[in-house]
Amino acid sequence: MADKSYEIMQSDKIESDIEGYLRDQENKSYLRFITCGSVDDGKSTLIGRLLYDSKLIFEDQLKNLESDSKKMGTQGGEIDFALLVDGLAAEREQGITIDVAYRFFTTDKRKFIVADTPGHEQYTRNMATGASTADLAVILIDARKGILTQTRRHSFITSLLGVKHVVVAINKMDLAGYSKEIFDTIERDYRTFADDMGFSSIQCIPVSALKGDNITESGNNMGWYDGPTLLEYLECVDISTNEENAPFRMSVQWVNRPDLDFRGFSGTIVSGEIKPGDEIVALPSAQTSKIKSIVTYDGELETACKDQAVTLTLEDEIDVSRGDLISDRNNRPEITDQLQAHVIWMHDEPMLPGRPYLIKLANKTISGEITDLKYKIDVNSFDREAGKTLKLNEVGVCNISLNDKVVYEAYKTVPALGSFIVIDKMTNATLAAGMIDFGLRRATNVHWQAVDVDKSTRAQQKRQKPLVLWFTGLSASGKSTIANLVEKKLLALGKHTYLLDGDNVRHGLNRDLGFVDADRVENIRRVGEVAKLMVDAGLIVLTAFISPFRSERIMVRDMLEEHEFMEVFVDTPLEICEQRDPKGLYKKARSGEIKNFTGFDSPYEAPENAEIHLRTADISAEEAADQVIKAIEENYL
Repeated sequence: MADKSYEIMQSDKIESDIEGYLRDQENKSYLRFITCGSVDDGKSTLIGRLLYDSKLIFEDQLKNLESDSKKMGTQGGEIDFALLVDGLAAEREQGITIDVAYRFFTTDKRKFIVADTPGHEQYTRNMATGASTADLAVILIDARKGILTQTRRHSFITSLLGVKHVVVAINKMDLAGYSKEIFDTIERDYRTFADDMGFSSIQCIPVSALKGDNITESGNNMGWYDGPTLLEYLECVDISTNEENAPFRMSVQWVNRPDLDFRGFSGTIVSGEIKPGDEIVALPSAQTSKIKSIVTYDGELETACKDQAVTLTLEDEIDVSRGDLISDRNNRPEITDQLQAHVIWMHDEPMLPGRPYLIKLANKTISGEITDLKYKIDVNSFDREAGKTLKLNEVGVCNISLNDKVVYEAYKTVPALGSFIVIDKMTNATLAAGMIDFGLRRATNVHWQAVDVDKSTRAQQKRQKPLVLWFTGLSASGKSTIANLVEKKLLALGKHTYLLDGDNVRHGLNRDLGFVDADRVENIRRVGEVAKLMVDAGLIVLTAFISPFRSERIMVRDMLEEHEFMEVFVDTPLEICEQRDPKGLYKKARSGEIKNFTGFDSPYEAPENAEIHLRTADISAEEAADQVIKAIEENYL
């Protein structure tokens, strides 16, 4: 048990010198650490034991713990320390951690924030969330099982997220006979496995979280181990980094203007330090100024450094907005719209290259897409694997294209400016976390070339407004037939047109693409880019594609200017499409000869607000074409 004299000394000081006690607490260093590893390796039990043995549980908590332990019966009447942190009912029922549980505690040497993270593969995304702010990771390994896949996955994600210090707590030594040979074997295997992960330190400790061995005290069962206990190591591990020469960086979270006489820029400093008179640059505008003052709630500061929340006032009125970055003028970060990054996919829906997503970096959210999955990383062997998509919990290296330039740093340099999340545009669900490796420099050298003959001039010559008519519907719905009739009618009206048909395009431009979801997305992205160029040429473009995903149709619409895109939903019931079946595809799909066929084992997301809705069960192809021409004449021509 922890030394009770510390408790008595602290109580005496609180009574006699409360201000001195508060100063002591304020000056203690902080250590943020996580516990991770595979399911049932004992993470929650270890944290519970650490709090219990450190005398950091209130009396009412202890009574509730004793009561809950008897009720749950998981330890045969003994205290179940895991119940201190497994707070969710579902966690207690299943005996696993689902969410991230944070706990604060303090000793005479240091203050701690510990995150108990899930071990189950399904909740790896929650583990990554806990690791993103940690200084150290305690990775538990069941001495009976050794290193498991989830141990490897958590170690790899921990290293990706920049955690430099690792404690390998080889747990349940009581169930392994307190064997030195087992401990030595696991330590050797782990160090070999983690050799290339870039950890600054790895400390292996044999423990029994349930019995208390080597948690706060050594105990009498492992005399062969002469290293520190877990708490001793956590209290003394050096996590300091050399940031004295780090350049100043602060993302603007709020433009603070309470009245006409004050204009400041509020945010948290993520790197370096700043003082009045320092020269700064606001990015991406690249306007420069000097710091006039550093304002906080408690008054002005002479200097401010990393992790401080401040408001900066400038000597000049320059353009600075929320999401911009204030930086050291002479040591600026890079700006780009193309990135390479490591991506951890955290959603059941797979990543699809070419699909438009929202990318949130620091205080800025912009549209973008993952253009290319360069390779996936096997968490067991670290081998690079080919692939077109990422699934839940998979890690890959990707190229990312953004619709606007961003200010960034490599994640390993300034994590706050090198990390991002990927968000679904339709549902706002968080899909992935990313760590920027570097910018693709070629992107900063590619600019849109201005030309004298523009879209307006080309359209005026043709006496028409450029337009994309996007026909979408199931296979055999009649898209190509109706689009062909519409083009003939437009030509009869003297219009300049071009029809992009799904089958025809797959003979050339998209001949390399299959019919899995990732290829379908890329198919539509390419067609959208071609259609955009044809609109720039002043043409009326007709496209006839199944284009099953709503997000890709929105992507093409967003490529064009307002009133340049008309969605035409060829709404034909599945049973009628099957009756037509000119290519025999539905018959083959039902027999299993064709996989990923839209309407069967691949979804079709019908338009919600198409400009033209053709219900072809009730009208002929000729009548449908006339409806399209009428809508064009009324709204566009």
